[in-house]
Amino acid sequence: MSLAPIAVKPEFQKQGIGGEFIREGLKACLQLGYDSVIVLGHPEYYPKFGFEPTGKWGIKDPFGEPVEAFMALELKKGALEGAGGIAEYPDEFLEV
Repeated sequence: MSLAPIAVKPEFQKQGIGGEFIREGLKACLQLGYDSVIVLGHPEYYPKFGFEPTGKWGIKDPFGEPVEAFMALELKKGALEGAGGIAEYPDEFLEV
C-alpha cells in the first residue's frame, strides 16, 4: 500500500491535521489487512510515524527520487523481510 501525497493548506498547518490524516490512513490499512505502507515524502516528517528508508529492505522507488525520501512502515513486524526490488505503482497514482 502506498500513502498518497498529504497536503494541508498553509494556514491550517502545524495543527496536527496532516498527522491525523496519516494516523487514520494507517489505521485503515491495518483494518483492511495490509502489512506495510510505502511513502515518497519529506524525510524529516514521516519518520515520526515510524517510517524508515526503504533501503533497509532493499526496496527502490521507480522514480529515481533521493533515497532518503522513499520510506516504508511495517504495520506487521517482519512484513518486508526479503521484499527487495522496485516498488510498482498503479497508473492512477502516476496521474497525481
